[in-house]
Amino acid sequence: MKLIGIRRHGDNTVYVATRLSATQAEIITDVDSFWADPFAAQKRSATGQVVDLNTATVVPPVLPGAKVFCIGLNYHAHVAEGSFKNQDLPEYPTIFSRFTSTLVVDGTPIPIPANEAGIDWECEIAAFVGKTIVDADADSARASVFGYAAFNDVTSRWAQKVTSQWILGKNGDNSGPLGDIVTVDEAGDLRDGLRVQTRVNGEVTQDGNTRDMIYELGETLAHISRTITLRPGDVIATGTPEGVGYARTPVWLLQPGDVVEVDIERIGKVSNPIVSNDYRHTAVKG
Repeated sequence: MKLIGIRRHGDNTVYVATRLSATQAEIITDVDSFWADPFAAQKRSATGQVVDLNTATVVPPVLPGAKVFCIGLNYHAHVAEGSFKNQDLPEYPTIFSRFTSTLVVDGTPIPIPANEAGIDWECEIAAFVGKTIVDADADSARASVFGYAAFNDVTSRWAQKVTSQWILGKNGDNSGPLGDIVTVDEAGDLRDGLRVQTRVNGEVTQDGNTRDMIYELGETLAHISRTITLRPGDVIATGTPEGVGYARTPVWLLQPGDVVEVDIERIGKVSNPIVSNDYRHTAVKG
């Protein structure tokens, strides 16, 4: 099952819907009701309300109050290529947060912030929590995952590296594009090995596999749950493989006019154009 969020024209309610095609989706329920018990909502009959997506806006099917965690440095080959390559791997994963306001969908323009010479790509898999996780073991935490989406953790490198904290560089406007949610029964287990790729203007820049992950998803969710209770609708981005732009010689960063696409085996794609900082000012005035 592929799920999207939609907002019908003239209606501010966000609904979770099953994608039927590129132009049609069938509403399941509103986003709050869906994430109250997503596994139950998945089994219920859909409402029968088929929506022409030309008469609606596709939005992330994410609760405004959801917690969004990201794992940094989670692929061996990525650690080896970057500024952390001469350091020992930490026992526990580096975890930072994103704001839900940064999450967007396929096709949304991503602007380059004023202080940046360009922005960087990071193809990832975002996992959506489907059951409450508190003081869990890895197996029960893993079984609580509802689905996955292609995710691009687009990064403002200057802002990320100017201090020891990454939150500014990881929360630029429109910098978190998400693809459709694909339920676990279709996507399978990340431990099986899924291919994760980035393409910039059609050229492959990242080509990794989830088998190269350092910190396994179930173990990481369990680790978080010993401090913070995870609830249905929370999101965790699982890290990126090698091939990011800042680690290249010469450095290669996204520029206005570029198109960046993340493609995840069995999960799907998300593709977005890069625009100049002027877009942010236009959006504010609009």
